[in-house]
Amino acid sequence: MKVVMVSSGFKECLDAEEVANAMKNGAMRFDPFLKTDVIPMVDGGEGFVKAIMKVKKGELIHKEVIGPVGDKVLSYYGIFTEGNKRIAVIEMAAVAGLKMVPSDQRNPLKTSTYGVGELIMAALDMEVDKILIGCGDSGTSDGGAGMAQALGVRFLNDNQRIIKVRGGEDLLKVASIDTTCLDKRLQNISIEVACNWTNVLCGDKGVARVFGPQKGAAPEEVEKLSDALEHYAALIEDAMSINVRYIPGSGASGGLGTGLLAFANAKLFPRFDLIMHFIQIEEKIASADLVITAEGSLDAQTPNGKIPCEVARIAKKYSIPVIAIAGTVGKGAELNYKTGIDAFSSIIQKPVTLEQAMFKASKWIGDSVESILRQVTIGLKMADRKERVFAYGKKVGQV
Repeated sequence: MKVVMVSSGFKECLDAEEVANAMKNGAMRFDPFLKTDVIPMVDGGEGFVKAIMKVKKGELIHKEVIGPVGDKVLSYYGIFTEGNKRIAVIEMAAVAGLKMVPSDQRNPLKTSTYGVGELIMAALDMEVDKILIGCGDSGTSDGGAGMAQALGVRFLNDNQRIIKVRGGEDLLKVASIDTTCLDKRLQNISIEVACNWTNVLCGDKGVARVFGPQKGAAPEEVEKLSDALEHYAALIEDAMSINVRYIPGSGASGGLGTGLLAFANAKLFPRFDLIMHFIQIEEKIASADLVITAEGSLDAQTPNGKIPCEVARIAKKYSIPVIAIAGTVGKGAELNYKTGIDAFSSIIQKPVTLEQAMFKASKWIGDSVESILRQVTIGLKMADRKERVFAYGKKVGQV
């Protein structure tokens, strides 16, 4: 039996490679000689840059930039060469991710993507030919306005004075947008963005209402943020004749997708489709007898482009069973059965606090994989016994 294990990160707990190692440990406890292929996978969020650099043997470059709450933070981006082109890779989670926002300051009305723009500028200074940006695990909802300011965009009030947008709520103070000082180099470079294709900027399913509460916004703050992003969309339409409200991916990372589309001449892509170009996994999945995948949370949002369901869709092309494990199993998790996941379970073994669960996560991931493999082996033994009984009965003329 060959088992392919595809891991993603457990947000604010373990990155994809750490989850992969834990899964591998569990499999080896079951059988040290088991044929396995372990693939740490990223969806544009935490670990995106390092995963691409590992595959492409690129260079990691550290840079101090402005973090989501206005403090200086040490972030990074990567550069690798493909053919005769230099490609920079930026991960918004490494500069404005939720884990970079202190728990007592989590309010998307007041967090900024300014540092993302600084990393883009740093990449431009390195004279790269293309920039790949991963959108995921964000702690911001400023529509990418912070990033835009770092690129040279100016937001003006009614008196045509520059406003410093340092969070989603500041968008309500903006009367117009001036792009005359936008860095001209952006016109001559390709920027591709790996994002959640189902996220849109505005409306009932807009990023403020869907993800605002996860980033610390109270109900009244969610509505204020929704109004601010609608106002922002109207300003962009006036300035650039682009209706960004419902463009697929426009709501990615608190609307960073919108900012990249409108101001950085970027192209948005479903994150898994773009990432598959750099991390090839289909051939490995196709060779498996069983696929086990892992995700921090499995719920109604998982089918919308998250790794377990994308892995399951590939596996089902080859009629390979898929089992998913998760830190938490949330509302609507049963929808994942329709995507090709055959079974799923939580790694949690007993009632614990969140902090305790995070501390135990690595061990419990390994325990879950070992348990799955033992249960699968029981099934195989039952099937083998049934086949032998059938063959015996046929031999003696009973069937």
